[in-house]
Amino acid sequence: MQEWVLIDVLASSLLSGELNADHARARIFKTLGRPSLRMGRLARRFVKAFAGRTRPCHCDVVEFLRRDAGFKRAWTEHRNELSIAQWIPEPQQMQPVAAAAGWALPAIESLGELADWLSVTVGDLEWFADLKDLNRKGADPKLEHYRYRILPKRSGGVRLTESPKPCLKEMQRRILSEILNQVPVHSAVHGFAKGRSIVSFAAPHVGKRVVLRLDLQDFFPTFPAARVQALFRTLGYPESVADRLAGICTNAVPRRVWANRPTDISAARWYETRTLYARPHLPQGAPTSPALANLMAYRLDCRLSGLAKSADAAYTRYADDLVFSGDESFARGAGRFAAHAAAVAMEEGFRVNHRKTRIMRQGMQQRVAGIVVNRKVSLRRKDIDLLEAILTNCVRHGPESQNRDRHPNFRAHLEGRVGFVEMVNPRNGQQLRELLKAVKWDP
Repeated sequence: MQEWVLIDVLASSLLSGELNADHARARIFKTLGRPSLRMGRLARRFVKAFAGRTRPCHCDVVEFLRRDAGFKRAWTEHRNELSIAQWIPEPQQMQPVAAAAGWALPAIESLGELADWLSVTVGDLEWFADLKDLNRKGADPKLEHYRYRILPKRSGGVRLTESPKPCLKEMQRRILSEILNQVPVHSAVHGFAKGRSIVSFAAPHVGKRVVLRLDLQDFFPTFPAARVQALFRTLGYPESVADRLAGICTNAVPRRVWANRPTDISAARWYETRTLYARPHLPQGAPTSPALANLMAYRLDCRLSGLAKSADAAYTRYADDLVFSGDESFARGAGRFAAHAAAVAMEEGFRVNHRKTRIMRQGMQQRVAGIVVNRKVSLRRKDIDLLEAILTNCVRHGPESQNRDRHPNFRAHLEGRVGFVEMVNPRNGQQLRELLKAVKWDP
């Protein structure tokens, strides 16, 4: 028998069931059919190597066995006596990390259970997870799982929206509601978090001497599928289940989407964006992407919160917007702090768009995600006046006369803008709401 065969089978056995020395020893003896040849000590070394960490995947355990000195000696000295007595086909069990033990997560321990939970067949599950990357290589848009829209940025870059089709979106919504929403996010996170909003995001920075704003570049596509899979393993799901959950929540953009480059986007920027989106990543447009991004950025939030605390500053994050604020001591070193924060983000796998970095002192308007925070949480007067003028003209001349940007659903667009004002400035929002009610829409 070859060594790699024994290692592969032992790795599968060790991953089955609970992660403790007694269980691992029993699995090894059951697989080999004999309680000898130093394999009992191997079980203790295995548990010591992976206890308290994210659930290991199969390749991690294989690599551990290949490097283990005790296993190498046993193979060298007793290779003629080592054989596989029994293959253990039992499914792996849920093994969450200690922090996740109290979260109300559904127990899903096999592909069959995952397919039943999502109300699909195993074949459909494999099709939607697309672990073989067949979707990206195809040429028929009807068989793709997403609809795509390319939007040029004012900076000359590219924004790609990836909207999942109904069946996939329904599966993602269930993963969001029953798994991801059960996991608490960092206290500094205010985007796409229950009970928090853009107002709570801006509020800690009101009346501060200086406000520092950083922007993370290409936020959602920064998260690769491997990182998403590792998150699901952290929650306790077996590798095979975590693979499919990650596949459903990530996407690799098909080649045909990049066939025609818009003339207002440079060839270099077009190639860079195409390369970024070619690998499986969090799609901007999937219901699960914001929640997954928040959870996977937890370490970044911990480090930046600690950095802000050391500088006597406040820190909040709304998706890719990072904001810090403080008084005298923070104001004196805001420039150096920005460099340190950008370095932390880079170490965590993110890139800061330095062109959007802003250091705003009290002598200027301090704006956070469109909200002014100099003295209180408010909106710019000219933004409210502009929206009031648009709504007034909609009442007088009809809504089509004001839809200069050709929004496909102009009514929903205005509803969103009025709702934003209501959230930040309820008094002004109520007045705008009355104007919106007076608009006559075509049936």
